[in-house]
Amino acid sequence: MSITRENVLHLAELSNISLSEDQIEPLIRDLDNIVNYFSQLDELNTENVEPTYQCFDMQNVWREDVIEDFEANREDLLALTVESEDNQIKVPKVL
Repeated sequence: MSITRENVLHLAELSNISLSEDQIEPLIRDLDNIVNYFSQLDELNTENVEPTYQCFDMQNVWREDVIEDFEANREDLLALTVESEDNQIKVPKVL
C-alpha cells in the first residue's frame, strides 16, 4: 500500500490538524515507511501458530453471586434524597 497525498490530507482532517505544504511530503514518506515496515509481518509463516490473545498468564477470578443484606430499606434510602417520585429518586436531566 502506498500512502498518497489525499490519504495524508484525509488523516489531517480527521485529526483536526492543519498541515503546511512543506509538511505534507515528508509526512507521506514517513507514513509510507511505517506502513511498509508493518507489512513485513505478512512475510512471516504463521501457519501452525496458535493465536495469542494475551501475553501473560491471566485468568478470571470468579466468585459466587451472593445477595447480601445491607440492612437498608427503600423508604429509608428515599428519605435521604432531595426529591423522589413513585419510589424512585428524581434527578435533573443530564444531556
